[in-house]
Amino acid sequence: MRLDPRLGGAAALRLLLAAHVVAAFEPITVGIAIGAASALTGYLSYKDLYCRFAECCRSERPLNASALKQDLEEKLFGQHLATEVILKALTGFKNNKNPKKPLTLSLHGWAGTGKNFVSQIVAENLHPKGLKSNFVHLFVSTLHFPHEQHIKLYQDQLQKWIRGNVSACAGSVFIFDEMDKLHPGVIDAIKPFLDYYEQIDGVSYRKAIFIFLSNAGGDLITKTALDFWRAGRKREDIQLKDLEAVLSVGVFNNKHSGLWHSGLIDRNLIDYFIPFLPLEYRHVKMCVRAEMRARGSAIYEDVVTRVAEEMTFFPKDEKIYSDKGCKTVQSRLDFY
Repeated sequence: MRLDPRLGGAAALRLLLAAHVVAAFEPITVGIAIGAASALTGYLSYKDLYCRFAECCRSERPLNASALKQDLEEKLFGQHLATEVILKALTGFKNNKNPKKPLTLSLHGWAGTGKNFVSQIVAENLHPKGLKSNFVHLFVSTLHFPHEQHIKLYQDQLQKWIRGNVSACAGSVFIFDEMDKLHPGVIDAIKPFLDYYEQIDGVSYRKAIFIFLSNAGGDLITKTALDFWRAGRKREDIQLKDLEAVLSVGVFNNKHSGLWHSGLIDRNLIDYFIPFLPLEYRHVKMCVRAEMRARGSAIYEDVVTRVAEEMTFFPKDEKIYSDKGCKTVQSRLDFY
């Protein structure tokens, strides 16, 4: 006997709603309810239905390169190099069905230039829940690895954490913030996971993504940008080749960098060193407008100008670059 499609749909809906209600209590019950709904409708697979109620790892899900490009171009200001390289790196990596190693990016520049913001954009384009996803993991050096005397413990814990999470989701994303404050040696614990191994103890890390954020190298980036400005050249003329080599060497030799004498650099395991240029007055104004839009507020140019003019700029004579980037824009806008 065949069920009336309308009755089947209603029954399926009731079962799905029931599954949603009990989701917080018993996953097995959820599975049974979803399975029954799937059998009744015949339209969606068990996995498709389950993933409507719980976050699923979709490592094979293609990257929407157009959406990523739009996010970077509309939300990130004054960073033509970062936009170009990140889009190229992620698109190429996600389109490769059989990468030889994980994608490893190292983002460098002064505070407030957009490094954390970019890592958030990347996370959201790879996993819909972004930084709240079960498959995106954020480590902050001063919070998670504060004590130099515990380096060996941190290394062991880090290896176990990454191994367990990549086992659960091959496309896991790991973000390491404040790399310039990380004790040298800690990060080398994950070197085997970033190398060209097909598997390590039965686990493949080749589809994972690692992102390092650091202020180290900011002085080198600023010097290059300033040299271009003083020579009358546009900042958009700066190319990756103008900075990447000197940046990798500078970070490797910087004792205040978590990558100081790191095997990750020695073994060329970092795919891209991505410079974030210091922000100019016009970029700060862009940040203010973007924040006003995010708050659902009308954009008043007099307020935009006042907030931007409250920022401090360097060098002392030229006053070209904001010394805090856009970092304090949100708090300053609260006064208006």
